[in-house]
Parts: sequence; structure tokens; C-alpha cells
Amino acid sequence: MSKKPTGQKAVARKDMTYRQWIWKEMKRNKVAYLLIAPYVLIFTLFTIVPVVLSLVISFTNFNMLQWPDFVGLDNFINLFFADDIFLIACKNTLIFAAIVGPASYLMSFLVAWFINELPPRIRSIITLIFYAPSISGQVYMIWGTLFSADSYGWINATLMEFGMITDPITWFQDANYVMPLCIVVALWTSLGHAFLSFIAGLQGVDRSLYEAGAVDGVKNRWQELWYITLPSMRPQLMFGAVMAITNSFGFGGVVTALCGFPSVDYAAHTIMHHLEDYGGSRYEIGYSSAIAVVLFAVMVGSNMLVKKLLSKVGS
Repeated sequence: MSKKPTGQKAVARKDMTYRQWIWKEMKRNKVAYLLIAPYVLIFTLFTIVPVVLSLVISFTNFNMLQWPDFVGLDNFINLFFADDIFLIACKNTLIFAAIVGPASYLMSFLVAWFINELPPRIRSIITLIFYAPSISGQVYMIWGTLFSADSYGWINATLMEFGMITDPITWFQDANYVMPLCIVVALWTSLGHAFLSFIAGLQGVDRSLYEAGAVDGVKNRWQELWYITLPSMRPQLMFGAVMAITNSFGFGGVVTALCGFPSVDYAAHTIMHHLEDYGGSRYEIGYSSAIAVVLFAVMVGSNMLVKKLLSKVGS
């Protein structure tokens, strides 16, 4: 009985063009399209249109006051061959993304997996404890107090008390410490939306799959994780990967809050800082749009790579 409607649809599909079939389906599901129309409109206006405009403006010289002048690839050529600060920003961004992205992703999943094994009441409390740093506005103040540059900072005071140093260390004003400290703070605040999505994914795994896996030869928890748990929560894994990549490439707020703008000797200067400098301070919108296009391309490429890797999970 299930094959008959499929055959009827196939015959009906042959009697009309593809556009006619699409239009018929849209009319049949007009209520659904009406419901999603506000989201599509807002997403188009505030996401798709700005991305397209940024791509177009990146080929121009535009200062927001005069009409844009088309300059072709000059902005991109200057960006990669004449802007030494941008190359420093690329290096810092890639270092940060290579460490914080995978580490925060793995840490979020492991913590979510651990919490999922706890009783429901304890699980809620522990989830709040781990999630709180990512939504708290006081995180930077706490780390700023811990690593204050004077002798009243907790870390300096402790090291001086034990005789390990004689003079206070200017942590966030020293190029040797800026990047490692910012990475630590970023990891501390990385348990955000991806962490919650992993918990939701673990809660949604069908328990009968574990019984079927035991019958098929799954012998331990690691095999359950690889062959059952991870394949069952691929949407959450992909969402977590996108969030981890987005946060790791756009971590400028951490540095600005702790080290100021720009950071000492550009030790933690990132592509986001470079974009903010040219777009928000110098109003060189064409050049800043070129920076945004490069960052967008890197993030899209990273997402495609992660999607390809996640497709192999459990296979």
C-alpha cells in the first residue's frame, strides 16, 4: 500500500514541468511557508544581504561618505602583500582557532557526557555550574583581578609570598603572557550553546539502540559511544562544531576586555581586531569588507572540513 502513492506522485510529476510541480507543492504547503516567512525575511535582510553587500563592497574604495570607487582586487592584494599587521592577525587567529576550537569542542562533549550519567536533580545543578561562565559578565573582571599587574593581584601576591618572583608581573601587558592567558580564558568560557546541545543530543539517544548494539556485538562503553551515541547525535555534533569554529575565529572580545585594543606588540591581535580597526575606527569600509570576506571564506571552509570529518563518525 505504501508504494501506490509514490507511483501516483511519479506519474503526476511526469505530467507537469518542474516549476509547475514546485508551485503546486508551495500552494499545498502555503501555511507552512507563511509561518516561516518572518524568519526568512529577517534572515535575508540581516544575514544574506549584508554578506552579499560586503562581498561587493570589498572590490571598492568606500568611506561611507562618497560613492564607492571600484578598485578590483587592490584591497585583497594590499591585504596579503602590503599589510604586515594583517599577517600577524592571521597567525594569531589561526593559533587561537587551532587550540581553542578543537579543545573547547572536545571539552564540551566530555563534560556533557559526564553530566548525562548523573541523576536528574544533580545533573541540573552541575549543568548550571558549568554553563554559568559562558553567560556571566563578571568573568573578565575575575580574571583581571587574578592577573592584576600590581602586587594586589592574587597570582602576583601568591608568587611573591612564596618567593618565586620579586616584582609583580604585568600579565596582560606582557607579550609573552597575553596569548596563553587569553586562550585559557576563552577555554574557561567555551562551555556555551554547544555544551547544551550535546546534553540534549545525549538525552535524545534511543535507549533501545544500546540493547540492539549489545546483541550485535558491542562490548564496551567506547564502542557504544562510537557506533551508537555519536551517529545518533550528528545534528548536535554539527551544531557544536559550527559554534566552536565561529567562537574560535571571532574571539576578539576576550582580548579587548583583558588586554585593551590593540594588545601589546599586537601579541593577540586577530582578524576581528583588524576588521574592527579599519571598519569601526578608520571607516575604510571597502578594505574592512575585504577582511570580512577573507574571514568568512576561512570559516566556511573550516565548517565544510568539519562536516566531512563528522560524516565519517560511526561509519
